[in-house]
Amino acid sequence: MHYEGNIIRPPSEANSILLQVSVGCSRNKCTFCGTYQGERFRIKSDATIMADIDFAAHHCRRQRRVFLCDGDVLVIPQRRLVAILEAINQKLPWVTRVGTYANAKSIAMKSAQELEALHKLKLGIAYMGLESGDDVTLKAINKGATAKTMIAMGRKLRAAGIKLSVTVLLGIAGPERSLVHARETGRVLSAIDPEYVGALSLMLIPGTALERDHRQGDFELIGPKTMLRELREMIAATDLTRGLFHANHASNYLPIIARLPRDKTATQALIDEALAGGVSLKPEYLRAL
Repeated sequence: MHYEGNIIRPPSEANSILLQVSVGCSRNKCTFCGTYQGERFRIKSDATIMADIDFAAHHCRRQRRVFLCDGDVLVIPQRRLVAILEAINQKLPWVTRVGTYANAKSIAMKSAQELEALHKLKLGIAYMGLESGDDVTLKAINKGATAKTMIAMGRKLRAAGIKLSVTVLLGIAGPERSLVHARETGRVLSAIDPEYVGALSLMLIPGTALERDHRQGDFELIGPKTMLRELREMIAATDLTRGLFHANHASNYLPIIARLPRDKTATQALIDEALAGGVSLKPEYLRAL
């Protein structure tokens, strides 16, 4: 396989074939993200991509899923992306699902019909970073989309039959807007109604704009208990038809997996117990990205 730079994939894609079809992220401006620092976005050559698919055909016969890297694969022109998926279907017929990251801009670039065509070629899940449903926070972190746009693009993916996993970021609004961020994020999640939600807890990455703001005193990190209160408020404001709400990432202080709405009350009770000191939180030295 021809890998370049940082290869990032969601935790749920740990056993997938990682097929890098682009390098970096087409936006690469979010203040908290250091994944592709200094990396210029580009789409890899068809020859390299097809060679990697041929490699997978010979050496990755046990994996049933493919994840397309890097950060923004949906910006690839439709004809080229269709050709990649057709090659996967032809040469890796045992693969049952293809996944990718997606953002509001790249989803908007595809028509409903184009997304449906991709779904028919086994594009089964997309991972979208919402981070926050609060427009003030979205602007502050330079996300490049409003909550209204995020809702529309999330619904657009789901309408095409593509499952959606939405990532939100605890602590990203700082202390003053913590609960506003929580409630607004719950509102947006409810409006999108994704199959999966993944809540990560903010950890500052050296070299990012947000880390620099923190060093200069312009951004304040919230503590573990404030972060738990934020998570509780977010879950309280989130109404999903039958979605899984994960807060079990390595960055989280309290691991949670909840099926909403079924587990909402029990999950809030667990958080209350943790806030009262009855459940131990993950120590800082064990947290990681």
